[in-house]
Amino acid sequence: MTITREFKHALSVGILAAVVAVGVAGTAAAETIRIAHATWAGFGPLYLAKEKGYFKKHGLDVELNVMEEGPLRFAALRGGQVDIVSTSPDAGLLFMKKAGEFKYVGMLDQSYGADGVVANKDIKTVADLKGHSVAVMKGSVSEYWLNLLLLPTGVKESDLDTVDMTPGDAGAAFVAKKVDAAVTWEPWLSRAKKTDHGNVIVDSTTTPGALGDTLVMKTDYADSHAEQLKGLLEAWSEAVEFARQNPDEANKIMAAGVGGWLKDPKAFGEVLASIQFYDLKQMSAFVGTPDKPGPFQDVLANAVKIWAGLGKMKVDTKPSDIIFYKAFQ
Repeated sequence: MTITREFKHALSVGILAAVVAVGVAGTAAAETIRIAHATWAGFGPLYLAKEKGYFKKHGLDVELNVMEEGPLRFAALRGGQVDIVSTSPDAGLLFMKKAGEFKYVGMLDQSYGADGVVANKDIKTVADLKGHSVAVMKGSVSEYWLNLLLLPTGVKESDLDTVDMTPGDAGAAFVAKKVDAAVTWEPWLSRAKKTDHGNVIVDSTTTPGALGDTLVMKTDYADSHAEQLKGLLEAWSEAVEFARQNPDEANKIMAAGVGGWLKDPKAFGEVLASIQFYDLKQMSAFVGTPDKPGPFQDVLANAVKIWAGLGKMKVDTKPSDIIFYKAFQ
């Protein structure tokens, strides 16, 4: 049989069309992973991974959504508007309505000096806060951390005159001399130190791993997306490595992505100086295994103890029940 030039051309076009069709189908089949987070420098590598194509490299299509309020993020998670909430480890415990509802995947970063307690200069220690007015956001990571700091002192939150304020408003109130102390974060720690009445009595360098960000999702989602979650953490780790090697370029990309009050790369870089990102190796060591749990289990155990003690947890759960170890296996 003689194969004509026209037949060869038609065959080539057909093969090309088939390849393109397969490629388009493969792209269309990629499920979008929708992640919600607040405006914070710790989430910068998510935008870096998206911009640099690390998510795409691992076959992921990731959508990033800024949602400032914790209740809104978890309502969106429960309602199916997002798949993952990136938040502090203690937060998911507050929003659990039934045991085993959520899984925690990895630890993305830790605050290493970005959070602190500022106080009048006559207040030297956390124990000295007793009887003083302290601005702290109730039901937030700030209240959890304050109680964590109080644990070894014998002083309880009820021994303080607490004022419910967001961390930013708390810092501003302290600078304006409206409260004796405040649980806040940068840039208010630096601003407080510049006043004639303030000092930082403790910061998050004293509680390594206690403050940071993890990924929280429904248990059935985690179980059915173990491979995608592995790819997500690998892409995050690659972004972290890029940021370490190329800080200036990375900060511009991350600042633009996170936006808000951190949209200026200089401001972003200043906050980032007191945050430590975890790469995959560090994350794995922090999480550990079911047989040999890492520090993450202790962090969650303290969070359970504190929120349960304050009567703010709706369910009884153990750290081993909510850590999703499969993402590292």
